[in-house]
Amino acid sequence: MANMESDFSPGGGASGSVAADADFGFAFDDSNFSDRVLRIEIIPDLPESKSDSDACSSIADWARNRKRRREGVDVIVQDEEQVLNCNLPDTEDGLAYENQDEEAVAMIEEPLSDDGFNLNPAGDDDDHGNASSQNMDFSTVLRVRNIHISSPILAAKSPFFYKLFSNGMKESEQRHVTLQIHVSEEAALLDLLHFMYSNTLSTTTPTALLDVLMAADKFEVASCMRYCSRLLRNLPMTLESALLYLDLPSSVLMADAVQALTEAANQFLAAQYKDITKFQEDVLNLPLAGIEAVLSSDDLQVASEDAVYDFVLKWARNHYPKLEERREVLATRLGRLIRFPYMTCRKLKKVLTCNDFEPELASKVVLEALFFKAETSYRQRTLAAEEANATYHRFVERAYKYRPVKVVEFELPRQQCVVHLDLNHEECAHLFPAGRVYSQAFHLAGQGFFLSAHCNMDQQSSFHCFGLFLGMQEKGSVSFAVDYEFAARTKPSEEYASKYKGNYTFTGGKAVGYRNLFSLPWTAFMADDSIYFIKGVLHLRAELTIRH
Repeated sequence: MANMESDFSPGGGASGSVAADADFGFAFDDSNFSDRVLRIEIIPDLPESKSDSDACSSIADWARNRKRRREGVDVIVQDEEQVLNCNLPDTEDGLAYENQDEEAVAMIEEPLSDDGFNLNPAGDDDDHGNASSQNMDFSTVLRVRNIHISSPILAAKSPFFYKLFSNGMKESEQRHVTLQIHVSEEAALLDLLHFMYSNTLSTTTPTALLDVLMAADKFEVASCMRYCSRLLRNLPMTLESALLYLDLPSSVLMADAVQALTEAANQFLAAQYKDITKFQEDVLNLPLAGIEAVLSSDDLQVASEDAVYDFVLKWARNHYPKLEERREVLATRLGRLIRFPYMTCRKLKKVLTCNDFEPELASKVVLEALFFKAETSYRQRTLAAEEANATYHRFVERAYKYRPVKVVEFELPRQQCVVHLDLNHEECAHLFPAGRVYSQAFHLAGQGFFLSAHCNMDQQSSFHCFGLFLGMQEKGSVSFAVDYEFAARTKPSEEYASKYKGNYTFTGGKAVGYRNLFSLPWTAFMADDSIYFIKGVLHLRAELTIRH
C-alpha cells in the first residue's frame, strides 16, 4: 500500500493498468485486511416509501417509489464528531441544494464498546447526545451493520471516502466511521461497497442496478456508475425505461459515466417516434424529457419545420396551460429545438406575433433565421457542419418530407417569383425507380404552389429519367394563368441553364412539367461525371410569372 498515492487518483480508479481491474473481493469485510470499521445505521424509510421487503418489481414501480422517497428528504449534518446521515435529496431540473457549499461530515468514533452499539462520540455525555437528538429530527435506528473496510481501497474509488479519511483531523486516524441510511438503501450500499473491492456486481435486475447507480452517485464512485450504466444499456430498452433514464436526478444525468446511457435512451425515443405525424397523439403525451429527445433528432420525418413549430406549440399549450410557465419552457428548453432557419417566411412572420414567445426571443430567432436564409448554399452547409458535434442543431436540415426552398418574390413590374430547390445526390438516388419528392409550399399572388421532382419513365416508356413538375395547392375553384421556366446549374460554368419553358392555367390540385427535364436516361443523369451535380448537389430553379 506504500505506492497507493502514485498509482491511484481519488475516485478515478487506477491510473495504471495493473491496479485498474484489481480484484480485492477476498478482503471485503475481513478484519485481517482492514484498517477501519464502517458502522451503518439503518433507519426506517420515509412515509409511503417501500422497503426491501416490498421491493420494486418493475421499472414503473421503481420510478413511482423514487419520487415518493424524494419528498421531504433533507440533508442532516450533526456536529463534526457525530453521525453522517447519507439520505441526500436528489437534485432536479438544475436546482441545487440551498446549502450545497456545506460538506456533509461523517461521524468518526472512538472504538466501539463491547456490545458494538455506542451511539455517542467518545467524550460526550448522555446530556449532550440527548440535546443533539432533540435538535435534529432523527428516526429510530432499526439495526446496525458493522463492515470491516480498507480505507485505501475505498479512498481510491471514491472522492467521498478520500476526503473522509484524509480530512487532516485527528479523528481521521481513528478506526470507526458511522453512516446513516434508509432501509431501502441498504442493499444498494452493500452492493456498492462490494463493487469497490471486486469491480463487479451480483445484481442484474434493472431496478436493483438503478438503486446501485443512485448510491454510486451519492458516494461519488464513478467506476460503479459506468458499470451500472453499461449493464442498463445492454438490457432491452423500453419506452418506460428510456423515459426513466432521462428523468434521473440532474447530478446523475450530468455525470460523464451516465452519458452513454442517456444517449441510448435519446436514440431509442428518436427512433421510436421518427415519424412524428404517425404517432402524433403518443408524442403529445410524452413528458418534457421525451419530447426533447424526439425533437433533437436530425432524422425526424416531418412535413416541414413549420409542422415542428406548430407541434411544439400544441404540446406546450397542453402541458403548460399557464402562459408564464409556457414561455419559460419554450425559452429555456423547447425553443432551441425548433430549427427556425428552415421555416418558411410566412410562418416566421407568425412567430413575431405569437404570444407564447417572449417578444425579444421571437425577434432574435426570426432575425437569425433570415440571416441564414440570405447566406449562400456553401455558407449554409458550412454552418451546419460546424454544428455537427453541438447539442442543438439549429442549422442542420432534417429529413423533411417537403424540401425547403429559397424564394424571391416580385410585385412590380409583374407578379413574379424565383424559386430555388437543391437536392443532393443521395436524395435523387432514393427516387429510383418511381419515387418523388415535394418542395415546401411557396406563394405567388396569395396562392400556394409547389415543385415536385420525380423519377419516371420517358414519354415512350423506354427508360427512366428525371422529371420536374409545378403544382398549385388545392384551394377552391380559383384559376391562375402562369408562365414558368425550369433551369439547372451545369458544369463547368456552374451557371443556370434554361431547360424548359411553358405556360399553364392552373386550377386547384393540378400540376404541369416535363417528364425528362435533362433529355437523359436516369443512369447518365446520376453518373459520376454528370454535369448537373456540383459538389454532390443538384441546383434547380423555377421562375413563375402571372399572366395578365
